[in-house]
Amino acid sequence: MNHFRHPPDIDPFASALDAVMADIAISVQLPPGLHAKAGGRYEAIRDFAERPGSPLNGRILRFYPQGSMAIDATTSTRGTDDEYDLDIVAALDLDPHADPDEVLDLLYRSLEGYPTGQKVERQTRCVTVRYADRMHVDVTPAVRLGHGAERVSHIFHAHPDKPASEHFHVPMNAYGFAEWYRARTPLERRFAAAFNKRLHEAYGMEVRADAEVDEILDQVPIIVKAVATVALQLLKRHRNVAYAGATGRIPPSVMLSCFAGQASQPGLTLTDMVIRLARTVASALRAASARREPIRVVNPVHPEDCFTDRWPENVAQQDEYAAKLTDLADGLAWIKQHGSSLEDIQEWLRERFGSHVVSTSVRRFNDRTGRAVQSGLHAYTPRGGLYVPSRPALVGLGGAAAAAPARASAHTFRGGHRW
Repeated sequence: MNHFRHPPDIDPFASALDAVMADIAISVQLPPGLHAKAGGRYEAIRDFAERPGSPLNGRILRFYPQGSMAIDATTSTRGTDDEYDLDIVAALDLDPHADPDEVLDLLYRSLEGYPTGQKVERQTRCVTVRYADRMHVDVTPAVRLGHGAERVSHIFHAHPDKPASEHFHVPMNAYGFAEWYRARTPLERRFAAAFNKRLHEAYGMEVRADAEVDEILDQVPIIVKAVATVALQLLKRHRNVAYAGATGRIPPSVMLSCFAGQASQPGLTLTDMVIRLARTVASALRAASARREPIRVVNPVHPEDCFTDRWPENVAQQDEYAAKLTDLADGLAWIKQHGSSLEDIQEWLRERFGSHVVSTSVRRFNDRTGRAVQSGLHAYTPRGGLYVPSRPALVGLGGAAAAAPARASAHTFRGGHRW
């Protein structure tokens, strides 16, 4: 695996804004406990699908993760804070040109009757297994083609309520895309250690406070490895909140993942990477609109695999999303440039990342900062920088403290309310 080493004196969360953005990402992550549970369910679904008597007994060649699960970018689903969508490919020993409806029905029948408490649903391109704890697993049947790169396959599109004339095969190479993404987003050791330590501590898993980078990497399972991946999760969360009340399709996660791989630049701070990614996507959307056509984003290792085949439906949809991304990037850039108090911008963050998630992140930030000040370690100034207190004092998010500099004069945030 490729590694990227930050300079040893760089704290990935030296900025209070970066620290809070990391806490927001942690709040929408698949928790470490569920991360482990997901692996067990992955195996259990396969075992059930190929049990003796199953229509797919002896016909499953392999199960492998795709999408967010394959690149460690799983994020809570649209409109929720604790529901997670995991994606698996079931590679089957079937004719790649088989009838799409029959293949999906075959997979559905193989999972029908899955252990009590779970619900199995036939979808247009997959079969979904829903769990009582709000995790659900989408199993997509695929058949490898007899030519091309490893695991180049057909998946099958067949809406249950549509005629056979509207069913079709879809080219796919999810495996190749995940390999491409991982090569573009190498392990950033210092960031991975700092982020995953916070992630595990947030869920009550002990990590030694004075552990060095290598010790942390040995102590905890590294769920997220690169700044670009956390930026991608934050952009997906922003999209989920922006479209929480919308009907129909939304900007696809795999499109955002492709842009994250393209925009990845190891060594950037988390906030800078979010800004870079948001601007990259918005720019591409606007360029397509300038050509008066919907954007077309394809798998970089298999161009026949189109990531935007079902969204956008028109230019207006991509213009709307480009405007939302520009608002996010401009707001974050303004905060960085003007040193806004994080206390002042909590409502702005809530509108873009969700009220409950931001409130949880603020509380976590306050708790950590309070402990740091009491123990004489560093904390944050009201303007978001680091300071070392001369004596123990509690500092809230953006609040004043005994050892902190005097409060700055009022400022205008994004031309709006004045604090």
